Amino acid sequence: MTTIIDGNSVAEEIQAGVEDCVETLSAADETPGLATVLMSDDGASATYVSMKQRTCEELGINSFHHEIDPEAPAEELFSKIDELNDDPDVHGILVQMPVPDHVDKRTVLNRIDPMKDVDGFHPENVGRLVAGNARYKPCTPHGVQKILDAYDIETEGADAVVVGRSDIVGKPMANLLIQRDDGGNATTTVCHSRTKDLAAKTRNADLVVVAAGVPEMVDGDMIGEGATVIDVGINRVDADTEKGYELIGDVDFESAKQKAGAITPVPGGVGPLTIAMLMYNTAKAASLQSGVEIDLP
Repeated sequence: MTTIIDGNSVAEEIQAGVEDCVETLSAADETPGLATVLMSDDGASATYVSMKQRTCEELGINSFHHEIDPEAPAEELFSKIDELNDDPDVHGILVQMPVPDHVDKRTVLNRIDPMKDVDGFHPENVGRLVAGNARYKPCTPHGVQKILDAYDIETEGADAVVVGRSDIVGKPMANLLIQRDDGGNATTTVCHSRTKDLAAKTRNADLVVVAAGVPEMVDGDMIGEGATVIDVGINRVDADTEKGYELIGDVDFESAKQKAGAITPVPGGVGPLTIAMLMYNTAKAASLQSGVEIDLP
């Protein structure tokens, strides 16, 4: 019988542990602070930011939000990042992507103080992750690890396939799975748009993590019997609903769940973990910057 993974329950447990850490920090006069910066008119980006702000409030984390006109010069965003880098009340900085075309994304990531880079995308933090000495693990891949641990899904010795090679999910996910560490030790293959016979790769995997941004690109015929399927995708498609759309993943859930031993739904699977791990990284950042020890979940 297929296990439908409940990402909300895993996220709630992690957030409860983070809340305890926030209380420890606050008792030492070091309340964690997360700054979000939005330079976009995109409604989805604004929604993501508001969700992060709301979770901060629930856990006792100070939230500082800044909006910049998408038509403003790139230097206005860079100046704001510099200001937040120097603010002792801000332990974590998150610039919501995407940024406008006239703003260079890599310059944005490089500008953030790596100690405050709670997304884990600064080159220094990427290098530490690859070297096996991560300061902050990127939120979504780390959340996937937490899901696998919560459901006792063993990665050691497993054949894993990651579909997608983005800097945000695909690459760090593969790096975490091959680490000589808990939640790693998997034999990992990274597939992408140029992969020949993708189905042959996924069908032989014990674990398939799909993060390609293509609605329902992986279906049940591409899944081996009893495999674990982690669907990171979230796609808005037109539908005859009250909102006029529905959210679906990169996996055809109905057909895949007939073959999978365990599978994440969309929504309610990986998504809640992304915000939970952002809170985790913010608490960790406050601990590292203050020297106050905490016991992270």
